[in-house]
Amino acid sequence: EPTGNLDSESTDEVLAVFDSLNRAGRTIVVITHEDHVVRHARRCVEMRDGHVVADVANEPVVAA
Repeated sequence: EPTGNLDSESTDEVLAVFDSLNRAGRTIVVITHEDHVVRHARRCVEMRDGHVVADVANEPVVAA
């Protein structure tokens, strides 16, 4: 959970780096509880009690 204890400005900076890496062709896997972070993902796999309960393709918000 790379943004778990960060302030909002630092979170945005980390997400911008992840977005940039992803645009360059890198796959990024992030585990989070934060909806703001999930909105940056192309795909969201939700798990509950060890089972996949949702697997959704997203149109990601991309940081500048």
